[in-house]
Amino acid sequence: MPGWEPERLKHLTNIFKQYEGVTEEDLWNNLQYFLEKVIPIARKNDIKMAIHPDDPPFSVFGLPRIITNKENIKRLLKLVDDPYNGLTLCSGSLGANLENDVSNMVYDFAERIHFAHIRNVKTYDNGDFIETSHRSKDGTVGLINIMKAYHDVGFTGYARPDHGRHIWDEKCRPGYGLYDRALGIMYLWGIWDAFNKEKEVKSC
Repeated sequence: MPGWEPERLKHLTNIFKQYEGVTEEDLWNNLQYFLEKVIPIARKNDIKMAIHPDDPPFSVFGLPRIITNKENIKRLLKLVDDPYNGLTLCSGSLGANLENDVSNMVYDFAERIHFAHIRNVKTYDNGDFIETSHRSKDGTVGLINIMKAYHDVGFTGYARPDHGRHIWDEKCRPGYGLYDRALGIMYLWGIWDAFNKEKEVKSC
């Protein structure tokens, strides 16, 4: 429930009740039904659908989650095997599970990534995690490797630094500090510029 307004939390119990008895396979079946109806219309109107991974990529409050790892993303893309059925590849969501190699996913799913959420988290041995700065060394998702993968595949889609910490006494929506996101995007494009320069040097 990141970013939920306090007044919406009172509806949480009812939302949980609506999902009682829902299994992972139920979610897969519902998703397939949705995609089979929507993707043809999206293709007709040249709208690329880009599903966001579950955040975090594991069960919370006993609720099932399915867009959580590489194998499940493969399954998603095969439900309706169409370029308009694509991904919002979020490094922070997927990176909260240390078994997920997000840079490898960039290489594998490059043609189906329509939106890149590039953010950092630090995951601890017990599975807890926190959001942190976009500096690669401050987290555990390997942002430099992820940026290298996007650069290698020639990614030209939409990208954003996504979340940001609260810094410099900013008052803002939880998880969406403007100042930190501004620092983040410049850090990420600094990495991108370095890869561009490296490519120039190698071609000389």
